[in-house]
Amino acid sequence: MKNTLSVIVITKNEEDRISRCLSSVTHIADEIIVFDSGSTDKTVEIAKQFTDKLFVTDWQGYGIQKQRALDKAACDWVLSIDADEEVDSKLAQEITSLLNQDVIEHNAYKVRWKNIIFGKPTRFGRTARACTRLFRRHGSRFDEAIVHEKVLFEGETGVIKKGFLNHYSIRDFEHLLYKNRLYAVLMAEKKFAKGKKSYGIPLAVLRGLITFIQIYVFRLGFLDGGRGLLYAVIYAQYTFNKYAGLWSLEQQSKQ
Repeated sequence: MKNTLSVIVITKNEEDRISRCLSSVTHIADEIIVFDSGSTDKTVEIAKQFTDKLFVTDWQGYGIQKQRALDKAACDWVLSIDADEEVDSKLAQEITSLLNQDVIEHNAYKVRWKNIIFGKPTRFGRTARACTRLFRRHGSRFDEAIVHEKVLFEGETGVIKKGFLNHYSIRDFEHLLYKNRLYAVLMAEKKFAKGKKSYGIPLAVLRGLITFIQIYVFRLGFLDGGRGLLYAVIYAQYTFNKYAGLWSLEQQSKQ
């Protein structure tokens, strides 16, 4: 490609998913950089089969960890993906085509997500979201958010409209509940640190209800059948837990 590509991935205990992730980018990446935060399984061993640029560090949050990986990147462009994600063949082709252009219009590009839940993709609800994952290395950086980090850059964002970033975020139902709780707690802490207000438990209930209606009705989650209903309920629960957690932190701070 006329423009080189670094792929960065952060990991911890991802032995069941890391091979699929890294295999999907080996033919488009000029370098693969993996930052592990203390895996106790075979994640590091498996990752070493794909790259010699593997680093083991402590954990200070998603934003800081991804910035550490970005600091090691040396190519013109960077693709940031998670260990539970996979670049499908069409998206890989689109990225290659884009990076072969003499002049690239934007400094960053969003790619479309496809959520795979219990073996099948969901087509509606939150699936249609696109996230910024491909960006020019020079002038870009991650914020220091402990969760839901963002890559910061100058200029507008383009969108790659073909192909998907397949997202295998859920191993099983127990893992789904674990992630729901973990991210709700982390987001409550993030909002509390920024001085955001919960405005009480009743509003937390209302926010959860609105989330359910948005995903299941307005974003057509009902067309995904049982998976769509489960997804809407789980996200509604996550929204309630997030603001209920923020409320609890407010109460603790008053003691």
